[in-house]
Amino acid sequence: MGAIVTPDAVNEMVRDHFPGSSNRCIELGADYAVAELITTPESIRPGGFISGPSQFGLADAALWYLVFVAIGRIEPMALTSELSIRFLRPAVGDRLGARATLESRSRRSVVGSVHIWVGDAAHKPTAIAQGTYALPFPQPSG
Repeated sequence: MGAIVTPDAVNEMVRDHFPGSSNRCIELGADYAVAELITTPESIRPGGFISGPSQFGLADAALWYLVFVAIGRIEPMALTSELSIRFLRPAVGDRLGARATLESRSRRSVVGSVHIWVGDAAHKPTAIAQGTYALPFPQPSG
């Protein structure tokens, strides 16, 4: 089944395969994953708002990390099948958090919901997303 899935192992894989990513895995549980993004000038819109694409990207990352928990291994080739987001309020701050929660897992896909917030205000989401990740076909052996 592979190595135990830990935030450090996920972050190492992301650094190795996606060195441009600003997202970071900070916590994993039996049916959830938590990610964060430390904002940069490139992620801020006029007025100090964290951009929608930055929030969307963090939601996608958190959902991807959730896939690893759901299948019990780090699988870089799990791919976003669909992802939708609803922006609830402006996001202003220097740290964005996201918690992806498992809704469903099948042989071919993982479905999850993601709450996004600013700073330590996890109880006050700035956006909510839901998405599906497609799992890769098993590779033939031999």
